[in-house]
Amino acid sequence: MEYRRVKDQESYDDLSQKDVESLSGRSLSSANATGLSSVGGAKGKSSWKLNSQAILIVWSKRAGKYEYSVTTANFSVEALKCLLSLAALSRTWNRHGVADDNRLTTSFDEVSVYPIPAILYMVKNLLQYYIFAYVDAPAYQILKNLNIISTGVLYRIILKKKLSEIQWAAFILLCAGCTTAQLNPSSDHVLQTPIQGWMMAIVMALLSGFAGVYIEAIIKKRPSRNINVQNFWLYIFGVIFNLVAICVQDYDAVMNKGFFHGYSFITVLMILNHALSGIAVSMVMKYADNIVKVYSTSVAMLLTAVVSVFLFNFHLSLAFFLGSTVVSVSVYLHSVGKLQPQK
Repeated sequence: MEYRRVKDQESYDDLSQKDVESLSGRSLSSANATGLSSVGGAKGKSSWKLNSQAILIVWSKRAGKYEYSVTTANFSVEALKCLLSLAALSRTWNRHGVADDNRLTTSFDEVSVYPIPAILYMVKNLLQYYIFAYVDAPAYQILKNLNIISTGVLYRIILKKKLSEIQWAAFILLCAGCTTAQLNPSSDHVLQTPIQGWMMAIVMALLSGFAGVYIEAIIKKRPSRNINVQNFWLYIFGVIFNLVAICVQDYDAVMNKGFFHGYSFITVLMILNHALSGIAVSMVMKYADNIVKVYSTSVAMLLTAVVSVFLFNFHLSLAFFLGSTVVSVSVYLHSVGKLQPQK
């Protein structure tokens, strides 16, 4: 049994060519002529517009398809996050000893809330691979801005936290600003995205927003609880659910070819990047909230572009400057538009 393919080989080849061209901003023939830097797209003029995970997912494909099992990659991410959380806990135990707020033993009531966000994140992360069968990387990044709106709406519905009218306007401006900053001459083709691509993007936005808001509620329910303990239990359920996904989807392939069949250096980097970013997001949930996460992610994208000007001689477009201005206005409006507590 071969690893599951989202589309046939010919479709994948076409997609791969579009992805590489989008990442590098050059034709494939030019990439072949200029070597690894062009093929990889690390120094492509448009690659700063994509988040690192999207870039690494596209780069991890060979001949337009995933040679590795995406379910084992997801499993590896969750397993790595578990190990990193345990390592951080071990350091805490050595420094401060074992206390009620940092011990792994817990009650069923505390642990029983983690399976829901764990399975939501699993489905969302798997869709993150399959959506590239219908959209290229730049289009994916633009559609990913749907997360901004879904997070704001679910933040209000689930956590019952009110945002002022100014803050809602700032949220819409943030989405518009990020999208504008990511536009390029070929961005119009986003409107021609197949219905499957739109549906996946919407589902991913809802899953990401719901899981993020839900996990924030869980983490902040016990503010004194060590974040690494809370992460550990979330990731343990992630490991379990992804193991089930491997057995359902890729059991024969893993047994016949091996767990790490098709892995490359880029695949390992992708797993490491995903694990570290996941832990970083949990820290934001613990000490801030989902709104801060959305704004920090958006601002980080813009800062990455500015730094890339000095590191890689990128040329920023007018769309980027306009989008950056809108994002800056959004940040300001969100700050001054906070609801004042009633006296």
